[in-house]
Amino acid sequence: MTALLLSPLAQTLAARLHDALRVHWAALPGEVAATPVPDYVAAPVPDDLRGRRAELIVEASDLAALQVALTSDADALVLDFDDTFSPTRANVQAAYDALPLAAASTKPLLARPRALYAVEEHLDMGGPAIAALCDLAAILAARPQQPFHLYIPKLETVAQAQFWNDALLLAEQELGLAPNTVRVCLQIETFAGVLHADALLFALHGRAYGLNAGRWDYVFSVVKSVGKTPEAVPPRADLGMDVDAMRAYAEALVRVCRRRNASAIGGSAAVAPDPANPRPALDAVQLDKRREAEQGFTAAWAGLPALLPAVRAGFEDAAEDASVAPLSGESAQHTLARLLNLPAARPLPVAVLQDTIGLALDVFGAWYAGRGVVVRGGRIEDTATAELARAQVWQWVQCGAALEDGGSLTAERYVQERRAQRPDSEPAARLLDALVLTERCPEYFPRVAQLLAGGGAAVPETRIR
Repeated sequence: MTALLLSPLAQTLAARLHDALRVHWAALPGEVAATPVPDYVAAPVPDDLRGRRAELIVEASDLAALQVALTSDADALVLDFDDTFSPTRANVQAAYDALPLAAASTKPLLARPRALYAVEEHLDMGGPAIAALCDLAAILAARPQQPFHLYIPKLETVAQAQFWNDALLLAEQELGLAPNTVRVCLQIETFAGVLHADALLFALHGRAYGLNAGRWDYVFSVVKSVGKTPEAVPPRADLGMDVDAMRAYAEALVRVCRRRNASAIGGSAAVAPDPANPRPALDAVQLDKRREAEQGFTAAWAGLPALLPAVRAGFEDAAEDASVAPLSGESAQHTLARLLNLPAARPLPVAVLQDTIGLALDVFGAWYAGRGVVVRGGRIEDTATAELARAQVWQWVQCGAALEDGGSLTAERYVQERRAQRPDSEPAARLLDALVLTERCPEYFPRVAQLLAGGGAAVPETRIR
């Protein structure tokens, strides 16, 4: 294994973080339940992010996309090491090497390090390297006196939020910065995270200025939480933001933000407009962002530079509309009931099953090849949508979902459909089988892929004959 090369400052900082926090990390995620939250106010929005509407997300190792982004009219840039990122050694090195280029920009800059489950196999820190801490060290070392703002991904428990705060306090101390210099926005993209968003924000409230909605990661988490219910969860097309369960998710974030004077940041516009006729896609993005603005969100992400005007226009439309109604209050019990009130099960079209399997396979294939994103059917698909797709297929197999052709989704039928798209020998097929043909839904596919590559996990042989 060829080790990654970090700058001397990043190497020193990463080693210090690992020495101090490895035991804490090993005990994560910790208990989901949170203690009562006292009254508090979130940190103010950083000066350079005030008034922004459209943030452009850029896969951290894509130097060409970064160079375009730096000259775009984005209000801020988000360098992503998470959902759009394939953590090959070459990609991680390229991403770390590109940080000084971004750091030299005058644009407002944010970065999203990898989530706490991830292990960086190309560094040795006296044991498995914690990817989140490696990314954090590289990001902060790139511009230590004016650090990037951060998005903190996939939070579920207060212990995870406290871990991030401890890591940031230690990093600030090592870099000679005042406590809470590094400002963060929390991504509320898990079911537990929604239920405990107020407690998560409180754990980081000295530096956290907002909450961000990540809808497909959230739905993925819901599918894992629902698990082996007798009814099939709906396909992705039935879970638009107009569905009440999804509105409840968005509204829950906004209520916490309003109560704590925090900023609510909307989801990512992830369509790829048809160059011959881009208007329908752009109009859909603008309408979706207007909906978010009317709910109380103040900004959102664009997955491509071409989407920035539509994202911005959606928020400007709502700002000019005096008829937008304020969000009403709601009890925690009622919110929970709404969150779990998914659309009723119906026989699953075989074409939808095949497309869902195909989506997971396409993203996994690209991910193994070093690309974290694919454009498919006019949409930008990444690890978040692949996680949702594979979890839905897992759940449909577990409950024996009824199919429109009169059959039901058994393990054997799944394998038949998967083999029609990819042979058993392909890594993407092996990975999807390992994720679907198991009694318990695995947490995150990148870690399963690492274990498969190392011989630490196997597909259940009796279920793929």
